[in-house]
Amino acid sequence: MAKCAICEKGVYFGNSVSHSHRRSNKMWKSNVKSVRVKTENGNKRMYVCTSCLRSGKVERA
Repeated sequence: MAKCAICEKGVYFGNSVSHSHRRSNKMWKSNVKSVRVKTENGNKRMYVCTSCLRSGKVERA
């Protein structure tokens, strides 16, 4: 999976616990999009999570 280029948010792992308390592996994937971003030396395509896009940490090209 891809990581956010701004906040380094990626995949998280843990346990999914059922009603009978049996545990199985679970993976949470962050909402990462490939977007074109304005940088100092032109436009660049990078992976950015949607929370960074909404908060205005990144300016789209």
